[in-house]
Amino acid sequence: QVQLLESGGGWVQTGGSLRLSCEASGRTFSNYVTGWFRQAPGKERRIVAAIDWSGGSTYYVDSVKGRFTITRDNAKNTVYLQMNSLKPEDTAVYFCAAGRPNTYSTGTYDYWGQGTQVTVSS
Repeated sequence: QVQLLESGGGWVQTGGSLRLSCEASGRTFSNYVTGWFRQAPGKERRIVAAIDWSGGSTYYVDSVKGRFTITRDNAKNTVYLQMNSLKPEDTAVYFCAAGRPNTYSTGTYDYWGQGTQVTVSS
């Protein structure tokens, strides 16, 4: 089992920045792909970004490319999502997930955190 705990959410004005953290405990975290997902009210949960076990390969949904950066520090069992130039449409609950998906965007992630709220005001 892998337990995931997100932190770093909050309220920010348009154009601001936040850094989310996903800290893992349990089984060897560095063996897994880690993704950040988000779910806005009334909408489905969708992937935002993902990173492979080494940090050498990343994926971003088009709407966040150039604004968000996903990184990981396996020594600290932590994955980060740096979010810059935030927009009101980025408002959502952000979830961290880990697994061995066959594709970053549509594969299955086995372990999920509880989520952290990000609110961007206009």
